[in-house]
Amino acid sequence: MALRTNFQPKLSPFLSNPVKKDPRSPLVSVASTVRSSNRVDSSKKLFTPPREVHVQVTHSLPPQKIEIFKSLEDWAENNLLALLKPVHTNWQPQDFLPEPSSEGFYDEVKDLRERTKEIPDDYFVCLVGDMITEEALPTYQTMLNTLDGVRDETGASLTSWAVWTRAWTAEENRHGDLLNKYLYLTGRVDMRQIEKTIQYLIGSGMDPRTENNPYLGFIYTSFQERATFISHGNTANHARQYGDLRLAQICGTIAADEKRHEAAYTKIVEKLFEVDPDDTMLAFADMMRKKISMPAHLMYDGRDDNLFGNFSAVAQRLGVYTAKDYADILEHLVGRWKLEGILGLSGEGKRAQDFVCTLAPRIRRLEERAESRKTKRAEMMPFSWIFDRKVQL
Repeated sequence: MALRTNFQPKLSPFLSNPVKKDPRSPLVSVASTVRSSNRVDSSKKLFTPPREVHVQVTHSLPPQKIEIFKSLEDWAENNLLALLKPVHTNWQPQDFLPEPSSEGFYDEVKDLRERTKEIPDDYFVCLVGDMITEEALPTYQTMLNTLDGVRDETGASLTSWAVWTRAWTAEENRHGDLLNKYLYLTGRVDMRQIEKTIQYLIGSGMDPRTENNPYLGFIYTSFQERATFISHGNTANHARQYGDLRLAQICGTIAADEKRHEAAYTKIVEKLFEVDPDDTMLAFADMMRKKISMPAHLMYDGRDDNLFGNFSAVAQRLGVYTAKDYADILEHLVGRWKLEGILGLSGEGKRAQDFVCTLAPRIRRLEERAESRKTKRAEMMPFSWIFDRKVQL
């Protein structure tokens, strides 16, 4: 999951994720993810994850709705598990890397480093950000296992939902492994800073605001899997333009995995629209009002308090993942689930339907206005991942 990267452009007011009052809670969040600027003794402190920016609503799924997911066990077995690939025939990271037992290993590494020598730093910022997002996989499995009615209750449960979550995690695990090893071999990046960022990110978790609710959770994963498909696909296109065809193949292969996983999660939501259209529509509108935060939005390297925002700005400028992509994904899901044609909704459900079906054009208009207000002065930012070399935001 890429599920690259919030991959939200800095100047897009619609896609920002401000601290605000949760409409279902009397409390107001007063915490911030911004860390103290006092760095005197911070390195001596035990790791403390950043404070959450939202009041956490938990277990919002009514008990009777859990029965829906129990009733879908056979459906999940036939429709989700069928999308998994057998381990013995699936690709593995080593298929794309120099073979360490080979006599030609050092020559292969030399060729790899030669291919990446002229690739620009801003591309490496995007690729590293995508890799770090993939490496935070433990957080994503944890998030799925918070969802009521579908979690893996024992760690080795044989329910279809639990089998899917573990097998999906196992397939996703290869993505970070492959990108990590490839980047290590290039010699172009500061692996220790990258490794620190991964540790911080896994320790910090994520705040998708899915409330232990599988309606919200599967809408989130449907959106995110498509976002990572787009991001990895675009890094593949860039690598091809820079002449590294092996890296293009790697990114494209990962993108294909994300596309297949997107198919699984969108199937789940499609089924929910079939069996419970009103509450599924309300859930979709709820997630879009909250705005989809990207899984690595708490990214930190020990130095840059706005690391994710800066990374996202580079990705936006290079076209790896943009505000347009955000609107396109929303529009795609509305069409994929045929939301405009759903009938028989309650009054609240119809209002939610109107909201989600008209949202993408509004996002685009707001982004166009934000783009028109951008200053032309190029801002340069150092990234610890590339030895503090500066790239344009």
